[in-house]
Amino acid sequence: MQFNSRSVNPATAKHQCLVVGIYEDHSLSVTAALVNAASSGHLQRILKRGDIAGKTGETLLLHDVPNIKAERVLLVGLGPVDAGDGARFVKIAAATITALHNTGSKSVLCCLGEAPAGDKNLYWKTRRLVEQFYAGLYQFNAMRGTSTAKAINLTQVDLLLADKTDNKDTKRGIKDGNAVAAGTALAKDLGNMPANICTPTYLANTAKGLAKDYASVTTQILEEAEMKKLGMGSLLSVSQGSAEPAKLIVMHHKGGKAKEAPHVLVGKGITFDTGGISLKPPATMYEMIYDMCGAAAVLGTMRTVAELNLPINVICVIAAAENMPSGTASRPGDIVKTMSGQTVEILNTDAEGRLVLCDALTYIDKFKPATVIDVATLTGAVVVALGAHASAVYANDEELARNLNQAGEDTLDRVWRMPLWEDYQVQLKSAFADMTNTGGRDAGSITAACFLARFTRKYRWAHLDIAGTAHRANGSDKASTGRPVNLLCQYLMDQAAH
Repeated sequence: MQFNSRSVNPATAKHQCLVVGIYEDHSLSVTAALVNAASSGHLQRILKRGDIAGKTGETLLLHDVPNIKAERVLLVGLGPVDAGDGARFVKIAAATITALHNTGSKSVLCCLGEAPAGDKNLYWKTRRLVEQFYAGLYQFNAMRGTSTAKAINLTQVDLLLADKTDNKDTKRGIKDGNAVAAGTALAKDLGNMPANICTPTYLANTAKGLAKDYASVTTQILEEAEMKKLGMGSLLSVSQGSAEPAKLIVMHHKGGKAKEAPHVLVGKGITFDTGGISLKPPATMYEMIYDMCGAAAVLGTMRTVAELNLPINVICVIAAAENMPSGTASRPGDIVKTMSGQTVEILNTDAEGRLVLCDALTYIDKFKPATVIDVATLTGAVVVALGAHASAVYANDEELARNLNQAGEDTLDRVWRMPLWEDYQVQLKSAFADMTNTGGRDAGSITAACFLARFTRKYRWAHLDIAGTAHRANGSDKASTGRPVNLLCQYLMDQAAH
C-alpha cells in the first residue's frame, strides 16, 4: 500500500473512493461541504434521510454521487462537532479502513486529516491514519493451506492536504507510520506463528535476516555452549528439558556515535511454555505460543529503528528458549546459579520468564547502557490487575518511567506505573538460596519485577509486563496485537530527537 500527500480538489479527484467526515449534528467537515456543494446538496439530502447519524466511527458508502469524479464517497462519522481527542480519532481511522476493505476500491483520497483530535497535530494524525490502515488490513495467512481471507484491493491512499504548507508534517507522518507499521506487522507475524515453526532458532534466523536487510544492523547468536561458559545457569535451566536449544540473540543498530551509550531492549523469547514440570492446565495451553511476544516486540522495534535509521545506538537482546517437561527438565526445588553469581531456588518451573531474563539482564551490563527496557509476557497476575488496556511498567529511574509514560500517551499504547518497593522483596526469601523464583500468589506481577530488579541495579532500567496487552486470547479470534512496538519506537524516537 502506497501513501502520498496530495493537494487536489476532492470533487474532481478521480479516485475509486473519496473519504469525507460528517458530525453528529449533521454538520459537514470542510471537505464534505465542498463535496456537498459540488453535488448540489446531495450529501445533505442523504443526511436528512437518516441513514447515518454521524456518530464516531459510523460509515455509509455512497455510489455515483452527482458531479463527483470519485466512483464512491465514504461518509465517516466524526462524533460531536465540539469534541475530539486522540482515542476518538484512532477509532475513526479504524472504522474507515474496515469500511474500505469491504469495497473493491484500489485508490482512495482520504480527507480525515481535518478531523478533530484534541491537541494532536497533523503529523500525529497522519501517522495514526497510516498505522491504523495497515492494522486494519493485516492478515496472518502463512499457515493456511487454502486462504479464506478477503482479498486486499487497496493499493494507493492519498491524504488530502488542506494547505500545501502541511506537506512536510504529512510526509513525515507517512514515513514514520510506514516504519512503525512494518515493525508492528513483524511482531504480529512472529507472535501468531505456531511453536512448531517459531522456535528459538527461528527467532535467531529472523534476527539474522534483519542484519541482511539493513546495513546499520549486526546480529550475533550465542549458543548454549557459550552461555554455559558465561555462567548462564538460570537461562539454561529453562531450556534443559527441551530438544530445542536456547539462543541468546544480540542485535546492534549503530546509528549514533561510536562511543555513545546505547539504549538496550531485552525481550523474553519463550517460544512455547508448557509450564515445565509445573505443568499448565491443558485447556488454554495453546495460548502459550504468545509467550515470546516480548521477543517479537523487540524484533519489530529493531526493524522500525533500522527502517528510520535513527541516529542513536540501540542494542536488542533476546533470551530465547522453550519450556518443556521431560526427564531432563528442571524440577521444583532445584537451585541454579545465575550469571551474576546469585543463586535461585526454583519453586515453580512455570515462573521461567524471569529465569531467562535475569541472565540476559546481567549480560547487557557489558554495554554500559544509557537505559535498559525489558519486555515480557511475564505474569498472569498483571492481567488480573490491568486487563488488556495498559501494560505494567516498573522502573528504578523516575525519568525513564516518565518518558515511557509520555510515549504511551502519545501513541495510545499506554502503560501504568506499578510499585517496586523493597517491602515486596521479603516474598522472595529462600531457605537455601539467595532468592526464590516466585513470591507466591500475592502481588505476583510486582514480585516478578522485584526479582528482576536484583539484576539491574547497575543501570537505569524499566520492566514492561505485557501479558495482558501483547495478544488477544479467545479461541479462533486469538491474535497478536503487536504491542508494545509503537510505545518502544516512540520512546526511542524521542531519545533520538534529544
